[in-house]
Amino acid sequence: MRIIEVKERNAVLLQNLLDVWESSVKATHLFLSEEERNKIKQYVPQALTGVPVLLVAEKEDGTPAGFMGIAEQMLEMLFLSNESRGCGIGKLLLQYGIDNYSVNEQNPLAKGFYEHMGFKVYRRTELDAQGNPYPLLYIKRER
Repeated sequence: MRIIEVKERNAVLLQNLLDVWESSVKATHLFLSEEERNKIKQYVPQALTGVPVLLVAEKEDGTPAGFMGIAEQMLEMLFLSNESRGCGIGKLLLQYGIDNYSVNEQNPLAKGFYEHMGFKVYRRTELDAQGNPYPLLYIKRER
């Protein structure tokens, strides 16, 4: 497993990361209907191309196992393929971000994982950034 910072975001990479996102969301976002998931899926490529720092955890064969996006010292996204969950890849990505990009706040969802990594909830909203009724948790890493 290796972590790379992706500068060039071509169509093949975006499709591979979209597949990781979908695998992750199907396994973990059980509150979303298939219709809601498909609606959100339309925005994922734009988010992947727009996030300033995109880190990808690559398997030995070069395919993505997970990815993380960072903007202004904030973790904007962290997704692992379902088959990669529980293997320590999320921890590797998060630690890489903390060590190299000073990621330290505003991480939605995945509460248990982030708490395990030393983060604490400081705020909760009833709606997500698009105004949908999906509560978000904002957390900061305790120092």
